Amino acid sequence: MPPRLFSGTRFDGNMVRHLNGPLCCQVRSSGVLVNHAWPPSTFLGRLRNATRDELLRQGTPITYPPHRALLQQGDDSRHVLLVTSGVVKVVASAESGYDMLLAVRIAGDLVGEMAAFEERPRSGTVVACSDVTARIIQVRALETFLTHHPDAVRAILHMLSARLRWANRRRIDYQAYDSLTRLARVLAELSQAYAQPVPDGDGKRCDLGVTLTQKELASLAGLALNTAEKSLAALAAKGLVERSYRNITICDVPKLLEFAKVVADNPY
Repeated sequence: MPPRLFSGTRFDGNMVRHLNGPLCCQVRSSGVLVNHAWPPSTFLGRLRNATRDELLRQGTPITYPPHRALLQQGDDSRHVLLVTSGVVKVVASAESGYDMLLAVRIAGDLVGEMAAFEERPRSGTVVACSDVTARIIQVRALETFLTHHPDAVRAILHMLSARLRWANRRRIDYQAYDSLTRLARVLAELSQAYAQPVPDGDGKRCDLGVTLTQKELASLAGLALNTAEKSLAALAAKGLVERSYRNITICDVPKLLEFAKVVADNPY
């Protein structure tokens, strides 16, 4: 059985994942060619085809170059962004000046929904990590769309639940695990969500799929920068990861999941 590198999808030699756009992978199963248009863990990936097609006609298309802010913390705008290609980061700045990476979002994800639904200022800044395309949808238009598409409501609920679960896990990890395990758990979950299989690998090796600095990894794991650096070096010494400039390769996904104690989600 080929290993699953991210939720709902399995990888073998016939599948290639593209994070800078829709998931255009084709898998032959019992002679049937299957096309997965969007990562199944994303908002668009959870929608029925007809609903997704209609949603992609809503709003206004827009493009952003790398490092451009799509949404700004403190802003009172009332729209959401549906990311259709590229990768973005959600960053929050404290009054002390400390910047914390809250999340990474990819093609198919919805961003900016919290402030739009609650009619409150933006709680974070969304920054493009690559060339990004998106659709700007006003919250009233989205609410109208949701009233006519129950599967979109379910997809929103799944999305919000998954994000709350991620936040809860980080709080639990902070008390329950040491720094090395906490970083391993963050890397394990990132690899399951965003991993790109390494060509000519055995299906257990993958690139993390998102470009993160060690400071950003530290903030995701709730670690001081020097602690995160030491923990990452320790994981590399164990043969679980390899490091290069702003890139991390998971050498053996099942071993990383085992070390991180991510037992329930380990498909191997």
